[in-house]
Amino acid sequence: MSQMTWRASQELLERVRRAAERRGRSMNDYVTAVLDAATDPNLGGTEVERARERLERAGLLAAGGRPRQRPPAGEVAAARERAAGGTSVARLVAEDR
Repeated sequence: MSQMTWRASQELLERVRRAAERRGRSMNDYVTAVLDAATDPNLGGTEVERARERLERAGLLAAGGRPRQRPPAGEVAAARERAAGGTSVARLVAEDR
């Protein structure tokens, strides 16, 4: 097992300490779990999912070695428009296809 040293503001350190305390974990165990959640997409569970969601919103989630970038709004709108041009699911079901 290896060790890591990190620098953080007193405010961040206190937030991490309180978060670990609320979960009944040591700071080391909590920080390890957060880093696991940030870097291992195979981890599941609601606490891990919430942590991953917050990390993703902050642009810090490790996905394939790099944070995932949201496509530009224009590209998203164009993709939605292209997707809307097909046969509706209701029609496919009605036609028994």
